[in-house]
Amino acid sequence: MVFDCAVIGGGVMGSAIALRLAQAGQKVVVLEKSIPGAEASSAAGGILGPQIEGDHDDPLFRLCLASRDAYGPLALELIERAGIDVGHRRSGLLLVKYAGEDVGPLDARLAWQRAAGLEVERLDGDQARSLEPALSPEVAAALHFPNEARLEPRKLAQALALAAQRAGAAFRKGIVRGVAVEDGKIAGVDLDDGRLPAGAVVVAAGAWTSKVAGTGLAADVVRPVRGQMTELHHPELVLERVVFTSRGYLVPRGGGTVVTGSTMEEAGYEKKVTAAGLSRILANAVAAAPLLGSAEVVSSWSGLRPCPKDGLPVIGAGAVPGLYVASGHHRNGILLVPETARLLAAAVLAGRDPEELAPFSPLRFAR
Repeated sequence: MVFDCAVIGGGVMGSAIALRLAQAGQKVVVLEKSIPGAEASSAAGGILGPQIEGDHDDPLFRLCLASRDAYGPLALELIERAGIDVGHRRSGLLLVKYAGEDVGPLDARLAWQRAAGLEVERLDGDQARSLEPALSPEVAAALHFPNEARLEPRKLAQALALAAQRAGAAFRKGIVRGVAVEDGKIAGVDLDDGRLPAGAVVVAAGAWTSKVAGTGLAADVVRPVRGQMTELHHPELVLERVVFTSRGYLVPRGGGTVVTGSTMEEAGYEKKVTAAGLSRILANAVAAAPLLGSAEVVSSWSGLRPCPKDGLPVIGAGAVPGLYVASGHHRNGILLVPETARLLAAAVLAGRDPEELAPFSPLRFAR
């Protein structure tokens, strides 16, 4: 069977792209070496926070804003199509500073985001604790971003894969050897057990993108950056908003459970959880919400973020006709799923990139 499109990578990005292509009538197959969504997709915190991640108003920031705002409709669609509630909540987010910390960065972020027409509020410590009483008495200042949101990445991965399958996309396990090219154009994907013919190929392999032979991307275009996480539970903890400090973050899951993280480590493809990493994460959690000092450590894990060479994601048509890339989203992988899927699917269907993808084109790395 010849597929219209083969998607390499069954994480949230690959599954979402497959869903949109299948809905457009394409014969799509998703190639995954393990359970769909088992890598960085499931290891993420689930923060939908362009206003906390962005440093200035630019095309990436606007893409992130649009994607955050697309999650409400997507979450409802996934309930309808997959029967899974991904836990999407427009809960808001607090960026806090402790007594003695420099508040200059808060004021700078407040200024440029207000100039960009975004909703953000400056709070003192008491005002922050009036919103989240669990916060430390050492919190002296904060920014409140009421439109930031959160969800549960593991449920998102499950829902997208199931919705894509129900829309007609096939999922297949296998070891990808590389992209197959014949007569100067895409011919499919070479697997360990032979070639899978396809008219187009989307490489959405996360931190492993540069390891896929035939993409034309150098090994350093997308590299892995390890992030360690832990889940804590305290039955008396009440926390609604995501909380960021200068050292990490807390993401509420309800019922006294929070996910806290994260490290940023150049550790190659090593995914182990370390004592040093966990000690930093736990220290930040307890400093932000002292009640967590007596919380149960439920679990810990790590994931590999796909970090792009120049700080921008790699999305769009590659150097070979029929080749497309959706990778390098780094800390914004979950956040950028809706817009990446929409725009990349449009590129595959039209045979050319939408204008919005120009800043993120893989061709900037063409060799």
